[in-house]
Amino acid sequence: MVFISLFEVFFKIGLVSFGGGYAMIPLIESEIVKRGWLLPQEIDNLVAVSEVTPGSISINTATFVGYRVGGFFGGLVATLGLVFPSLLVVLFAA
Repeated sequence: MVFISLFEVFFKIGLVSFGGGYAMIPLIESEIVKRGWLLPQEIDNLVAVSEVTPGSISINTATFVGYRVGGFFGGLVATLGLVFPSLLVVLFAA
C-alpha cells in the first residue's frame, strides 16, 4: 500500500537525518526518485516550492511528495512519518 510506503520512507528520513531540512534534501531526492514517485527533473521544482511555502523545507517537501503520490491523505501520512521520530524522542526525553 502506498500510504505504508510513504510513512516508512519519511520515517526513515526523519530518523536518520541530522542538520535540518536542507540536509534532508539529498536523502529525500534519492528515496523518491528510486521509488519512481517523482522524476529527477522535478526535484528542482520540489525544492523551489518547498522553499517559498511557509514552514520547514523538509516538512513542506514531505507534504508535497505525499500529496503527489497519495492525495490529501498521502501528504498527511508523509508529514506524520517525517515528524514522528522527533516526536518520539521528545516524548521519551520528557
